[in-house]
Amino acid sequence: MPSDRPTTEPALVRCALIGVALVFLGLFLFIPLIAVFTFALEKGVGVYLAAIREPVALAAVRLTLITAAIAVPLNLVFGVAASWAIAKFNFVGKNALITLIDLPFAVSPVISGLIFVLLFGMQGLLGPWLADHDLKIIFAVPGIVLATVFVTFPFVARELIPLMQAQGTEEEEAAIVLGASGWQTFFRITLPNMKWGLLYGVILCNARAMGEFGAVSVVSGHVRGLTNTVPLHVEILYNEYSFTAAFAVSSLLALLALVTLAAKDILGRISKDKS
Repeated sequence: MPSDRPTTEPALVRCALIGVALVFLGLFLFIPLIAVFTFALEKGVGVYLAAIREPVALAAVRLTLITAAIAVPLNLVFGVAASWAIAKFNFVGKNALITLIDLPFAVSPVISGLIFVLLFGMQGLLGPWLADHDLKIIFAVPGIVLATVFVTFPFVARELIPLMQAQGTEEEEAAIVLGASGWQTFFRITLPNMKWGLLYGVILCNARAMGEFGAVSVVSGHVRGLTNTVPLHVEILYNEYSFTAAFAVSSLLALLALVTLAAKDILGRISKDKS
C-alpha cells in the first residue's frame, strides 16, 4: 500500500537537509542583509538620510532609474519578439538565435563592457567616426545604457520561451482559422497567455539593470554626479572609507532585492491560482 507521507526518508535525514539549507541561507543571505542595514543605520537615521540625499547620491539614483527605464522596455520588446518567433515559428537560424540570447550568461560583464569600449571608444573601431560627428557613447549615458541592455536582454526572453513552447500553437491556429489577423491573435491570445511570465521576466530584468556593476563600470568612466550608477557610487564611497554612507546607499539596492523577491512570490502565487 502506498504511503501517505510525502517522502520516505528518515526524519533525521529530512531535518539535516532542512538544517543545511537554513544555515546556507543564514550565512549567505540573511546575515549579509542584516549587516547592510545595521551598518547603514549605525550612526543614526539622520546620517543615513543625509548619505542618501547627497547630490552625487541622488544623481546616481537618477541615472540608475533612467538606465533601467530605457533598458527594460527595450528588452521587453526584444524578449517578446524573440520568444514569440522561437516558440511559435520554425525558421532558418532558430538555434543560432537561441544561442545568442544566452550569450550574456556566458560572457563576463567586464568583457562585454570592454567590447563596447573597443567598438565605440576613442581608439575603437567606430571611435574616430563618432568623434567627427560629436557623438559620445563611452564614458557617457549611452554607453551605460548599451552595456545594461546587453547584460539584461536574456531575462525576459528566457522566462517566456519555455512558457510559450509549453502552451503550443493550437489556440493561435484556431484564432487564425476563425479569421483573426496576426496582431489580433497576438493581443487576444498570445499576450494574455504569457502575461505572468512576462511580468516575472520584467521584474528580474529591472533588478539586474539597477544592480549591474561590471559592464557599467568599464564604460562609465566613473565621473561623479554624471556617469556613476548606484553600484558604482557605493564602490567609490567604500574606497574612500565612507563606510556608513556606502552601506546607506547600498541599502537601496538591498531594498530593491527584497521588493523583487516579494514581487516574484506574489506573481508566482497569482499565476498558480489562475492556472
